[in-house]
Amino acid sequence: MKHNRTVPVLMYHHVSPVEGMINVTPSNFEDQLQWLKRHGYRSLSSDEFAAHLGGRPAPARSVLITFDDGYLDNWVYAYPLLKKYGYTAMVFLVTGWMGDGPPRHCLGQGELPETPSHHDCEARIAQGRGDEVVLRWSEIKAMRDDGVIEFHSHTHTHTRWDLSAPADKNIRIAEELALSRAALQTHLGGVSDHFCWPQGYFDVDYTRLAIDAGFRYLYTTQAFGQNRPGTDPAHIYRFAVRNTSGNSVGRRIRVAAHPLVGPLFNRWKLWKRSLRKRA
Repeated sequence: MKHNRTVPVLMYHHVSPVEGMINVTPSNFEDQLQWLKRHGYRSLSSDEFAAHLGGRPAPARSVLITFDDGYLDNWVYAYPLLKKYGYTAMVFLVTGWMGDGPPRHCLGQGELPETPSHHDCEARIAQGRGDEVVLRWSEIKAMRDDGVIEFHSHTHTHTRWDLSAPADKNIRIAEELALSRAALQTHLGGVSDHFCWPQGYFDVDYTRLAIDAGFRYLYTTQAFGQNRPGTDPAHIYRFAVRNTSGNSVGRRIRVAAHPLVGPLFNRWKLWKRSLRKRA
């Protein structure tokens, strides 16, 4: 069997027909899944990805599909399309946002609930109207029990404590980790050792606290690196998937996985970023 030397990790937030930032329309998301299927790609589970980082190369043409935050549209659109094409994903939940109630309709079940833009989601959460735009525990359990989506921690409130309470940021993030773990244990019966940083921020203290709390696989929003066997599990690279065609995303996946082109591309992008910072 051929193996991957590196596994690209895809980062999504929203799959919704509403235009907006960090959103992929259902038609483009389906086109991206069709590209993966057409070219023989498979999606990994968290355990398979962990084994890859631990030194067991994943099967050739493997990817890891991730979603951040836990928005309602993940249930309404992403889950049915993933299931249709035989792919799995991981969702990193902001556990303090999730609520109770019966599952709402998803694609193929009749009238669908509203799935607003990211900006509107943030506003409604801030107004205490999060249930209108985020997942319910009933929907989370349905997706998990169907074997399509795994759920992991993304803290409890998604707060950048380094900005809002810098003097107490370490205490605050430790509380967030504990609350998130407790919520996952209560509602799902267990907590994995996979964790994603809120808004991509982390530092040496945060990393130590996350590991002390029981997390081992720490997911960043940093795109320009490769997840190879032996890669530090506390620094997992992901790239954001844009609202574009399957062919476009496919080119990005192939670059990310290529043993020669990938590192060159990453160095070039990091060099360009350093020039912008100097300017």
